[in-house]
Amino acid sequence: MFDKDKPSGTLVVAAVLSLVCSVAVSTAAIMLKPLQERNKLQAMHAEILKVAGLAAESGDIDALFEQQIITRMVDLETGEYVEGIDPRSFDQRAAARDPQQSTSVPRDQDIASIKRRANHALVYLVGDAESPELIILPVHGYGLWSTLYGLLALDTRENTIKGITFYEQAETAGLGAEITNPRWQAQWVGKQVFDESGDVQFQLVKGGVNSASEAAQFQVDAISGATLTSNGVTNLVRYWMSAQGFGPYLAKLR
Repeated sequence: MFDKDKPSGTLVVAAVLSLVCSVAVSTAAIMLKPLQERNKLQAMHAEILKVAGLAAESGDIDALFEQQIITRMVDLETGEYVEGIDPRSFDQRAAARDPQQSTSVPRDQDIASIKRRANHALVYLVGDAESPELIILPVHGYGLWSTLYGLLALDTRENTIKGITFYEQAETAGLGAEITNPRWQAQWVGKQVFDESGDVQFQLVKGGVNSASEAAQFQVDAISGATLTSNGVTNLVRYWMSAQGFGPYLAKLR
């Protein structure tokens, strides 16, 4: 036995309590991880449904996603669908960090500042897989303070943007973080990404879009006071719609 009133006894008590707390925290983390992963996946499903314009009650998210959304894996180099990889277990961010599953982006092409691009990417489709009505594409790139992660929905029938959502960012509140504002995102609906030649023309415009301009169909108002965040959004759209991103895939669909 030890004397808890002595310094050595106090140290023993502290050590035992630390061990017990560590075990409890580790056990809780292990037990809660599956629930956290399910919640994370459901949150992503909700974002995909939202940008696709498909409303869902909280309890029906997974069921509606399974009914309305087709998930496919795309080889970004060829634009072809990839078989043999379970989309549910694919982690695109982890793949981008793995040299075996990713490609280094040359500095002169890295307008979105992503450094490495995963060789494969998930795409989400509404309608028929070979001729979808909507395509939802995951996009990301650097803003002012953080990497912006979003989903861009394209209407294949009208060749226009159906919607945009940014589900993860750490930009300045009230400024760059306004990219999550539904009122600002609503400006994207109906805008075009490509011109008749297939070149990417989309951009955010400082000072506001001139509706009388022929270029207005490709433009959205930049966020006031957030020039670098706005430039980052323009760059990430231009990168992921280009030949370095989803360009080969979109060209095959067209």
